[in-house]
Amino acid sequence: MSPAQAILVFVVLAPGFVFAVLALLWLLGWVAGERLISRITGLTFSACVFGLAALLWTLAPGARTAAGGLPAGSPAVVVTFGNWFAVHNYSFPLVLMADRLSLPFLAMTVMLCGLIGQFSATYLHRERGFFRFFLLLHLFAFGSLLAFAAGSFDLLAAGWEIVGITSVLLIGFFQLRPAPVENGLRVFAVYRACDIGLLVGVFAMHHWTGTAAFYNGFPMLSGVEAVTACLLLLLAASGKAAQVPFSGWLPRAMEGPTPSSAIFYGAISIHAGAYLLLRVQPMLAQSKLASALVILIGLTTAIHGTIVGRASADAKTSLAYASLTQVGVVFVEIGFGWTVIAVVHIMGHATVRTMQFLRAPSMLHDYHQMHSAIGGEVSPAGSTFESLLPENVQLWLYRWAFDRGHLDTILDSWVIHPLLDVSRVFARLDRLGLPPSRRHSSEAAPWVPDPARQGGD
Repeated sequence: MSPAQAILVFVVLAPGFVFAVLALLWLLGWVAGERLISRITGLTFSACVFGLAALLWTLAPGARTAAGGLPAGSPAVVVTFGNWFAVHNYSFPLVLMADRLSLPFLAMTVMLCGLIGQFSATYLHRERGFFRFFLLLHLFAFGSLLAFAAGSFDLLAAGWEIVGITSVLLIGFFQLRPAPVENGLRVFAVYRACDIGLLVGVFAMHHWTGTAAFYNGFPMLSGVEAVTACLLLLLAASGKAAQVPFSGWLPRAMEGPTPSSAIFYGAISIHAGAYLLLRVQPMLAQSKLASALVILIGLTTAIHGTIVGRASADAKTSLAYASLTQVGVVFVEIGFGWTVIAVVHIMGHATVRTMQFLRAPSMLHDYHQMHSAIGGEVSPAGSTFESLLPENVQLWLYRWAFDRGHLDTILDSWVIHPLLDVSRVFARLDRLGLPPSRRHSSEAAPWVPDPARQGGD
């Protein structure tokens, strides 16, 4: 293994290794102190930043000397571990790849996760869930790095699922209150429904081309096959990026701590769907129907996020819809094939939105100070455009935006309730095999409020 390949393996596996060690020690009854956890987090992500800097130099077009056994300006660093398993013509390859598309996302992940770790060491000081938060932060970083560095859609799906489960667990971080847990389950249901597109899309690639790996060349499809695969992956990308009609879960995700909201819905997780579409851009370019649908979804989401965000009653929800609007614009850029613009847009938006989430309380304080200093109300942005509309249209738009475009109702009817019904059916089937004495005890106990409730953000 060359030095460059070893660095890539270290960057991807380091957060996962820290998570595994801390989790094992917790199972054995030992929990690290806050200072030790914050130092481990800082060292881990600092080392990953330096490792990625070396990889960026290796892949730079103007690099003078060869590094890591690769020619100067090599297009990618690829590490192959063989197959996890293989059955007849199907195989699950374990391949990591750092190329000019994945490296910016890898760098964004390690830098922003390190920043969130340092911020949270103070923000969550003496919080009873301090250790649990950092454990999930390392797991999330590992899942994100695995998804962005995957050399096949099989491995990308594995990282994708890790990101999804950590997102749900952090939404329900304050588990002693019913609202975070309920909203976490709603987000989990939406993720499950949309991730079917990724799983079936990967299966379709294996069925039609014999592989879902792209480290040695993208599996090209044509005609109806390309359209079908693109539409399936678009379903998964839209769910993860909270695009219309799946945007209803995003404001509910704000129940988690502010640092996790920043890293998930301001920076990394919400852009994972855009990364998936960027990765399949060669196939997306062959399907005009799929490209047009990406543009339509992105444009609709951008308009929806702009209107609903203006009626949001709190800072975090307003920032969440601002993120939604920008990711919608990114989808439009991807649909038109402007991949470089989309990547630059994502990097800039993730950085700015993370800063805004982290200083949301300070931003409100600054707003009130400015409001007092000028001796009157600060004029809202966009009021000039609103005045062009008739009053009855303004009132209708406000009611529509206040109900968040009725997307919660749509998700409840078509996603949440059907999945819950299916889950109840399977739960009854599981209880059929139990002895009569245990069937009653296997019923889920009703939620009982704890007198020592935790507070949210």
